[in-house]
Amino acid sequence: MKGPNSKSQTPMKLQIPSSNPKRSEAAQLLDVLPLPKGEGRGEGEGTVHQPASFRMLVTLTFLACAVLQTATAAPEEGFTSIFNGKDLTGWDGNPDLWSVKDGAINGETSEDHPLKGNTFLIWTNGTVGDFELRCSFKIMPKSSAGFANSGIQYRSKVLDPKGWVVGGYQADMEAGKTYTGILYEERMRGILATRGEKVLLDKDCKKQVTGSVGSSDEIQAALKPGDWNEYVIIAQGNHLQQFINGKQTVDVTDDCESKRAMNGVLALQLHAGPPMKVQFRDLRLRAGSAAKEAAADPLAPFQGTWEIVSVEKDGSPVPQDDIAGMTVMISGSAYKLINKDNVSKGTFSLDASKEPKQMDVQHQGENGDSHSMPAIYDVTADTLRVCYNPEGGTRPTSFSTKPDSGFLSVVYKRKAE
Repeated sequence: MKGPNSKSQTPMKLQIPSSNPKRSEAAQLLDVLPLPKGEGRGEGEGTVHQPASFRMLVTLTFLACAVLQTATAAPEEGFTSIFNGKDLTGWDGNPDLWSVKDGAINGETSEDHPLKGNTFLIWTNGTVGDFELRCSFKIMPKSSAGFANSGIQYRSKVLDPKGWVVGGYQADMEAGKTYTGILYEERMRGILATRGEKVLLDKDCKKQVTGSVGSSDEIQAALKPGDWNEYVIIAQGNHLQQFINGKQTVDVTDDCESKRAMNGVLALQLHAGPPMKVQFRDLRLRAGSAAKEAAADPLAPFQGTWEIVSVEKDGSPVPQDDIAGMTVMISGSAYKLINKDNVSKGTFSLDASKEPKQMDVQHQGENGDSHSMPAIYDVTADTLRVCYNPEGGTRPTSFSTKPDSGFLSVVYKRKAE
């Protein structure tokens, strides 16, 4: 948890260090954020400045080791790969349209192989009920129309085995700026939640928008058109959540017992229409009790080390140079924030029943006093967003700050162990 390491005798007032008046207020503010001794930007006590050639050699060596470590890293705990990266073993679809290229599942239409109806590549090694799916996708149009549309089916039904036709819940994606991240129900109820919506489908099967998980524009801004994007789908009971590049896109509770699905197949869509191409890689699944246990413990997604990648204060982004190297270590409900040689700590509590989800941070001062900071949060497997009120008092209600609000909105990325 990032919490200012206040040196003021008044616990509810953040004091900015003033040892270097030439540094920006934002930079001085970030000097008091909670990380282990010796980390940071390399300007702490004992730093040895090496020649540029030596630093370049060290950098190249580090990058080489990082690539090797990534290639040989053990699978995430509880997850199983459902694509071998070599061929379509365990998958069934039209062989004229689906293939494996460069370690990715490749679905492609062309002028020679047009599609009049949607078709799917179906995972044949089981079905899914309660689960978490993680994967990467890339989608590209192949015509001047600029059209490309696909999706990930889950808890779905095979409606036509010979034509590889599937219907059911779909985590949508496209080359445009509207549908990526929505929850669509193929061949059934249509759009169940647009981007940013928190939805209840009630017992009468009527849709009620009960809240928001973010704006459609924010979600679109996080996408990388024509490049790889990370999709996470979590289904627990009748609760369905989708995330792209760390941003939650929808949150749906389906109480419509006559139409909802609690179990079904996984499949990848190739959409009818102009020529297009979609790719998937790194598909891994955590199913059953492991996923349930993770969902049951709200602290579980927080555990480990997080790197601060962006900070917004009073409506303006803080320069990247001011936050470089800052990390947070979380164990249980306790945190340590490390900024160069400065380490501060505290604890936090969660209330996931609220919308947005709420967090209360208890930052421990140097004199043993405790400084309370109300906050909101959003956490996925690899990204954590928190918006704080460092001075206590009013809790933020969104992850965007306004001028003179005093709020800090921070984005963290999970750091590889």
